[in-house]
Amino acid sequence: MITTITLNVSVDKAYHINETVESGKVIRVATCNMTAGGKGLNVSRVIKMCGEDVLATGFVGGHTGALVEDLLQKDEIKSKFVHTKGETRNCINILDQDNVSTEFLEPGAPVSEEEKNLFIKEFNEILDKTNVVTISGSSPQGLDKDIYRVLIDMVKKKGKKVILDTSGELLKEGIKACPTMIKPNSEEMESLLGVGINNREEIINSAIKLHKSGIEIVVVSLGGEGALLVSEDGIYQGKPPKIEAVNTVGCGDSMVAAFAVGFERGYSPVESLKYAVSVSAANALTSSTGSFIKEDAYKIFEDIKIIKIKL
Repeated sequence: MITTITLNVSVDKAYHINETVESGKVIRVATCNMTAGGKGLNVSRVIKMCGEDVLATGFVGGHTGALVEDLLQKDEIKSKFVHTKGETRNCINILDQDNVSTEFLEPGAPVSEEEKNLFIKEFNEILDKTNVVTISGSSPQGLDKDIYRVLIDMVKKKGKKVILDTSGELLKEGIKACPTMIKPNSEEMESLLGVGINNREEIINSAIKLHKSGIEIVVVSLGGEGALLVSEDGIYQGKPPKIEAVNTVGCGDSMVAAFAVGFERGYSPVESLKYAVSVSAANALTSSTGSFIKEDAYKIFEDIKIIKIKL
């Protein structure tokens, strides 16, 4: 089983409008899609679509938290959340006529020390039944910045694989525990390493430095050019065919999900890269966040180029 951790769960609403966003103007929404959100729940949906067993965990609270659990149940995703006194947040993504995305993200209600300790206790029990763990996104108020380092240590002590996909201080603290895989972008690598990154060569060198620090696999998204992977097997780029993207929100979460599936299935790093790039690109062809059509992924998979990079 794969377990996904989403500490800062939300209800995500995607508003599609037939105009541009202008301040002070009344805007009519053409269509609205509502999903159980937070990066880790996007990961959960994609893992389920890939055909693997997944359990979602984290914190939910109040009426909005109950709605999250209902939405996951409709998607046939198992969950085991710690219930908090605070209300689960809402996040809004506005997609205009030019497919430009504008997001409004609530911070998340505080989590108490008692609620945190209960989660750690329950997570320790969950670990006995899982092979791969993904940790995604932000954390709510009330949790220390080293919370992901604590969780990664727990996973590694039980000999399981863990993917960390976050940013800022959470990422800086989390990598101290050397997760199996991280998926930073250029800005995050600049912050981690204290360097400027201005070109492809500097992206590769920065990913190598992070790998040599003790992280088994470093994956860097390259947008329409696919993704870069650095591991003991070498340095590779997975390059998808050209596609007409509909919505790129959630593509990174889809990539994390597909790598988790690759780990679960025993794929090599390069096999996982090809699979993950195909699922991520297929996600860009749908209007929904954290979703893809299997037939799209199959077609893209056949046309992905795996390029070995020589220094």
